Amino acid sequence: MATGLYLYGIFADQIPDEMVWEGIDHELVHSEVIEGFSFLYSVVHKEKYLASRRYLICHEKVLENVMEAGFRTLLPLRFGLVVKTWETVIEQLIIPYQNQLKELFTKLSGKREVSIKIFWDSPSELKRILECNQELKKQRDDMLGKTLTMEEIIYIGQRIENSLYQCKQEIVQVFRDQLNHCAQEVVENEPMMDDMIYNTAYLIPWDQESEFSQKVEAIDQQFGDRLRIRYNNLTAPYTFAQLM
Repeated sequence: MATGLYLYGIFADQIPDEMVWEGIDHELVHSEVIEGFSFLYSVVHKEKYLASRRYLICHEKVLENVMEAGFRTLLPLRFGLVVKTWETVIEQLIIPYQNQLKELFTKLSGKREVSIKIFWDSPSELKRILECNQELKKQRDDMLGKTLTMEEIIYIGQRIENSLYQCKQEIVQVFRDQLNHCAQEVVENEPMMDDMIYNTAYLIPWDQESEFSQKVEAIDQQFGDRLRIRYNNLTAPYTFAQLM
């Protein structure tokens, strides 16, 4: 017996019933128009879903499938949103946020979110820095094998850290200079792991993704093996569909 409705996202257009996708727990995904908003949902048999990899991928895949089918203007909802009835949606989402939802649809119309995550190997970058800065390399080498004071440890550590930071900023600035002007909005997020130096989302015109990806490829070739660039050109616009 169903216990609720699992919500994936809100679309500007109604999704035709003949378009069929499989959602959470292998249930079919449907579209329901509520107060002029088209909700993508499936029937569920649990009140709560843990953020496992399998469920997260399924949630994202449903939205990607609909976007690929041509329904591109959407407000993605957070993973695990289960409601008992549509009355709950009306009372807790549509009534208090109706104007903001409409404003977000206007903002996102004809736009898509793409994202870039940049990874580097800090030991390799440090080696490169020392090769280019012989004075710093000599200072570091002279301290090897010696018993150092706390001041000396802090001093050389800060110089190396500052050099790595400066190198990182120079790399990041290349991406900013080459890509930011192509986007309507840019959001720089915190890196999610130690070897990630840049984590950024861009809101760009839907039909300009090919040009944007070419710019990313050109930057990738510029840095060669120094960086690993993870570029996602199809993702639901979570970053730019935030209710304030």
